[in-house]
Amino acid sequence: MTIPKEVKEVVATLKKSGYEAYLVGGCVRDLILDQKPNDWDVTTNARPPEITKLFKKHFIDNNFGMVTVLTGSSESSLKEIQVMPYRIERDYRDQRHPSKIDFIDSLQEDLARRDFTINAIALEVKDDKTILVDPFEGQQDLADHIIRAVGQPDERFNEDALRMMRAVRLATTLDFEIEFKTIQAIQKQAHLLKNISAERIRDELVKIIMSVRAAEGVDLLRQVGLLRYIIPELEEGYDVDQNKHHIYNVYEHSIRSLRYAAEQGFNLHVRLAALLHDVAKPKTKSGQGAEATFYNHEVVGANMTEKIMKRLRFPSQDIRQVVRLVRYHLFYYNVDEVGESSVRKLIRRVGLENIPDLIQVRMADRIGSGVPKAKPYKLRHLEYMVEHLAQDPISTEMLAVNGYDIMQALDIKPGPKIGQVLHILLEQVLEDPKKNKKEILLEEVRRLGQLSDEKLMEQAEKSKQEIDKVRQEEDLSIREKFYVK
Repeated sequence: MTIPKEVKEVVATLKKSGYEAYLVGGCVRDLILDQKPNDWDVTTNARPPEITKLFKKHFIDNNFGMVTVLTGSSESSLKEIQVMPYRIERDYRDQRHPSKIDFIDSLQEDLARRDFTINAIALEVKDDKTILVDPFEGQQDLADHIIRAVGQPDERFNEDALRMMRAVRLATTLDFEIEFKTIQAIQKQAHLLKNISAERIRDELVKIIMSVRAAEGVDLLRQVGLLRYIIPELEEGYDVDQNKHHIYNVYEHSIRSLRYAAEQGFNLHVRLAALLHDVAKPKTKSGQGAEATFYNHEVVGANMTEKIMKRLRFPSQDIRQVVRLVRYHLFYYNVDEVGESSVRKLIRRVGLENIPDLIQVRMADRIGSGVPKAKPYKLRHLEYMVEHLAQDPISTEMLAVNGYDIMQALDIKPGPKIGQVLHILLEQVLEDPKKNKKEILLEEVRRLGQLSDEKLMEQAEKSKQEIDKVRQEEDLSIREKFYVK
């Protein structure tokens, strides 16, 4: 196991002063799994005042005696190393926070208070060797891909109900299974999740949704009875069949949509929209069988999504974006039926920068419906239309001079000569953008003003033809980008 020098230095400092020091928790688990830890925790029999005396650069920001040592490392995961005294916790008043904490001298007792066996392994660095302390057989559970509570799972979850979500999150991100007795305890005490703050629930949910196995994670929340306390609206679609356009029920469709979004590495907004885009279908369903309808489910769903995300204390910016994607996920687009004006209207409603996310939601929706192709021709054509319309149009308005400037420079009145000069200038600027400066163009205007009307008209016509070629080439390039005719 490779231990960074910053971590070794913290451990060595504690040991030189006569204290015990072990790496513990997630970093040890990650090292055993041959993964790079995101953070590093050290546990010791030193008390907080003793720890702070040993490290000049540090801060304390909680009531658990944790001292965060500032290492000065350039690597983000090593800038701060948390040093925690051995402790036991008593009298959990709200299934989350202990009302009493005692610092102790026993590593074994400290490990016994931890959540899961795979997180209750300590590692001692000694003479460039590593020695594992594993009283709860966490190494075996890592080898067997098992999430198991330390000791009695009922006690662990009654102490901290968020551990139930953490079990699902670890099972999801590590692709492990939750041990049977631990699952039973979660199912029995799932209601305790109501005592946990929405922010902490949201954070665990986001970690699940942002994992590659997001769909499996959300469905595992349902299986163990936690989903009803997080997004009960989603679970309402579990037995709700759809119509002839869908082969899966509402819940299964949503899970499959999320699975595709996660597999493709789409962002959080797209994943949430993929999961929630049909959340209103149980409430808007009319009729049964192949001809069932769900009128306005996108509008009702947007309102429900807003309430769900507010309940889970998501930031306002995230809420607005996901609600927008849910609201417009049913956008209509057929190549031969929808023109530029309709695409412009969609862009105004959704925002140009949000169109890629909206298309990704539609792709997830399609795969979640059981169709084989995520992005058919009409979606690629829409991408082409959006980029085509988003391009600054090639026109004389791009120039650093205008008609009034030309009239002044040539001392002429409004007439066709002005347009002819502008087209000639535009061709020159398209060929060499560096010429698009007022003083350079005015010099060229004065030269063109010396040409005969016939010669100027002839040159202007040639310029128009060249400008049209550039426009066609640009459009062809965009079409080729999205494989459309």
